[in-house]
Amino acid sequence: MSADSPPLVDTASGRVRGVWRGDSAAFLGIPFAQPPVGDLRFAAPVPVERWEGVRDAVEFGATAQRGDPGETLIPEPSVAGDSTLNVNVFTPAPADDARLPVMVWIHGGGYTGGSPASPWYDGRSFNRDGVVTVTVSYRLGFDGFGHIEGAPSNRAVRDWLAALEWVQRNIGAFGGDPDRVTIAGQSAGGGAVLTLLAMPAAQHLFSAVWALSPALGDIPAEQARTVSAKLANLAGVAPTRAGFAAVSEERLHALQHDATNPPPARPWEKARELISQGSPWGPVIDGDLLLRDTVTSLAAGVGADKPLVIGSTDDEFTTMTDAAKHPLGLVPASLALAVVAPDPRRRRDYLAANTEQRRKGTAAVLGRYVTDAVFRVTVVRVADARGEAPTWVYRFAWASPTRGWALHCLDVPFWFDVLDADGVTRLAGPQPPRALANALHDAATAFVRTRAPGWLAWSGEPGTARVFGGPASQPDVARDAYASVLALV
Repeated sequence: MSADSPPLVDTASGRVRGVWRGDSAAFLGIPFAQPPVGDLRFAAPVPVERWEGVRDAVEFGATAQRGDPGETLIPEPSVAGDSTLNVNVFTPAPADDARLPVMVWIHGGGYTGGSPASPWYDGRSFNRDGVVTVTVSYRLGFDGFGHIEGAPSNRAVRDWLAALEWVQRNIGAFGGDPDRVTIAGQSAGGGAVLTLLAMPAAQHLFSAVWALSPALGDIPAEQARTVSAKLANLAGVAPTRAGFAAVSEERLHALQHDATNPPPARPWEKARELISQGSPWGPVIDGDLLLRDTVTSLAAGVGADKPLVIGSTDDEFTTMTDAAKHPLGLVPASLALAVVAPDPRRRRDYLAANTEQRRKGTAAVLGRYVTDAVFRVTVVRVADARGEAPTWVYRFAWASPTRGWALHCLDVPFWFDVLDADGVTRLAGPQPPRALANALHDAATAFVRTRAPGWLAWSGEPGTARVFGGPASQPDVARDAYASVLALV
């Protein structure tokens, strides 16, 4: 295909026109399902109808995230419109029978926010390395996950499945190989890909998984029903499909925060709520798509034939307690930790395993505990649950020069190798280390292409993990990389 003319691709629903960006092309905002509005508002995703002629795919499609999200760690633009179920495809080989490996990205945002239009999710570097990249959208918050009498459960999970079905049908036309699809995501997106890995109904849609800082949902059905009833009460309607359909999208979005009791303002209270209650929205164990929690399903062998890479940053949420650094400096770490870790034996074991963090002060210990309880313990539990199934583990240890920690989301622009993207310097400083981006992105590319990221697997040597961005005096591969978390497992 000549770079002098716009790239054109024939999909199962019609022809799309993208835009060249150097040696690769972008096709943006291609619908994989009909707009979830009107009668389809709380329905399972419905396949898009075929269009005539050529459809322009040169701008990002509408996002489920509405309005200005404010300052977030990852730039997450909202795009107005009804057609929120869409994909973006970045490819070096449009309309070629190249059979290149494919990486499908599911964005994070706590299952209530986030945007596939983020500049940090641009696929140009993966394209440079011979990987077709797809980013997908899905319904958020109550619209995506809330329990509604008379409506299908886990509508957002069904959106993920529909997007992956679209990839299976269409990615060959963009130069991709439907038999070599890796799904990846960060935070809620990391939880999403683990949910799919543990879901029998999804097994035919991908062949490998990379989970960055996964935040699992695994919400009990009774909890989902309780929150839904509270939201209906706040809206003054019955907790049914007809009742919720009578409430505007904007009002439900506003009320869903009240229905889930936002955590108190003090840092240690936020930490306690986050650990004890988890995310209020997310995949629900509905007895249909999800029969049991993710770790139990993985331990039963679901997804065992698919290689997995999983890891986290060292201090995902330690910035949460920075605001209380000075007052907490007057409180012994053991006493402060009692607020979020009531079991004295577990508390003692945890403090004994985290002496290095204790030297940084009580706020650092409390923040690390939240990080471990929400994210890093999931890494260990998932890796252990998979037994001998091929599993690699990593840590991202490089500390942000602007935030002081290896915090949540910091690894994403390194993984995508987009250090020049908008917003990166705010989190990673004016000169983020190029060598670190090369190492992490190369590992991601190697895994997508060969199913091996380049270090010893946890499944072969439990406890082993690659450490990205650690001190030069320490090895890149550690045999006890998550030892400080084991008290919580």
